[in-house]
Amino acid sequence: MPMLPDGTYDVIVVDAETGDDGELRIEVTISLGPHVGDVIPLRGRHVERRRGTSVVQDPYALLGVPGTLRVRDGQPVFRPETA
Repeated sequence: MPMLPDGTYDVIVVDAETGDDGELRIEVTISLGPHVGDVIPLRGRHVERRRGTSVVQDPYALLGVPGTLRVRDGQPVFRPETA
């Protein structure tokens, strides 16, 4: 993952799949600010979970979904606006 400064970024999911290991993999692109257009790859552990389960069962449901990427201490967490 390219190093992003700590902060909050508006993003859109541009790719999503489940790997052979069953882990969710997504790519988001930053839609505003000085890092606009940067594509950030994320794994399931970087996607916000609710009630102990993944946000989505079908990774394709995330395609095109806007959200927020928060980076703290170099660790990203993606939160979709809808899923």
